[in-house]
Amino acid sequence: MTNSTSALATRGPGWRNWSGSVQCQPQQTLAPRSVDELQRTVAGISAAGGKLRVAGSGHSFAPLVETDANLLTLDAIAGVEDIRDNVATILAGTSLKPLGHTLRDRGYGMMNLGDINKQALAGAVSTGTHGTGLGLGSISTQVEGMTLVMPDGSLRECSAGKEPDLFAAARVAMGALGVIARLDVRLQPAYKLKLTKQPMDLDECLARAQDLARSYRHFEFYWVPHTRGTLVKLMEPTQEPESNMALTSLLELILENGALGLLSRIVRARPQWAPRVAKIIAGSMGGDASTMVADCHRAFSSVRLVRFNEMEYEMPAENGPDALRELAAFVEAKNIRVHFPVEYRYVKADDIWLSPFYGRDSAAISVHQYQGMDYREYFAGAEAIFRNHGGRPHWGKIHTLTARELEPLYPRWNDFLELRASIDPAGVFINPWLQKIFGL
Repeated sequence: MTNSTSALATRGPGWRNWSGSVQCQPQQTLAPRSVDELQRTVAGISAAGGKLRVAGSGHSFAPLVETDANLLTLDAIAGVEDIRDNVATILAGTSLKPLGHTLRDRGYGMMNLGDINKQALAGAVSTGTHGTGLGLGSISTQVEGMTLVMPDGSLRECSAGKEPDLFAAARVAMGALGVIARLDVRLQPAYKLKLTKQPMDLDECLARAQDLARSYRHFEFYWVPHTRGTLVKLMEPTQEPESNMALTSLLELILENGALGLLSRIVRARPQWAPRVAKIIAGSMGGDASTMVADCHRAFSSVRLVRFNEMEYEMPAENGPDALRELAAFVEAKNIRVHFPVEYRYVKADDIWLSPFYGRDSAAISVHQYQGMDYREYFAGAEAIFRNHGGRPHWGKIHTLTARELEPLYPRWNDFLELRASIDPAGVFINPWLQKIFGL
């Protein structure tokens, strides 16, 4: 299909995600420069019988973007349009990192974020991206209103008070209900967080996990496979002065990226050394606790230069500790060649139809394998354990479930599919991956 809109179109070398695990060759890549142009672009593709997907930052490990048809990028549709009554109207292509700085300059902060800040806001919302905190939901729960571009190019607004079913579905929809143009996001006055990092034995950490999650606004930990070592991260709001962020960033760059990158390249070349390298990593996390104070958007995020592939499942919060114990036993029993830390977080329940946190407070467990290393045995074993504990997969990460396995996990699954069919009967927004998980 030739481009019949005014959006900038290219036929470049193709698209790939951050880890390189998903690659595709779109027929064309379109870059609308305004919401009006986005509407015309979508309408033109739909009228010609075409299909489209939207690319964000490429931080999803699942093939959500993969297409041989039309790929849209919303990088030019970015920025904060307005802030009033602690609610910001933000354009869909806005990246989380500059958004944090912009909001801080205007006296605001996001309620919660994950530890990667490269994602586009619309992509983070669409996949249920989250941080940690038993009293805090995913980024999607901070959304109070949305404007979507429908297949015919029209705009459709939704909120809790206007088209509530669409709102309940669209906040985690993987792009299947329309192209997000803008979002209204609930903020809070700018604040600082005090981050404490401390080593802890795995058994003690798991025994205390739920108490720590209830005691701190933010609690998470990293466990290093083949060891009993964990690094606990605790965050609380504070009025203390900000730390020397230049020094903190330098240490993070050297230790968490430079050293990890070197060790990872060694393991990729000599996978049998993974347990030994894991023990080196765990040893580097020992010692005394450290603290840092920073504006919220800087405290949440970490520099992630070492690339990896990831699987994550969310399960009832009370099941998390046992699931991780079983994962540790599996890694040892099968001598899985992995050295990358496992991340463990908590997320508050919500009422978003396809949210992995629908109806229950959840423990989120993420397993990682270094880019270029075989993850199949590791992820298959982890997935079986997580599913046995009632887990639901993170939509932006690797999993093997199809519609048959997914439907029983979501009480509003069929409601979502009916709404999707009414909005997009021709499947303009559907790619092969969505066909598989929705059973289309």
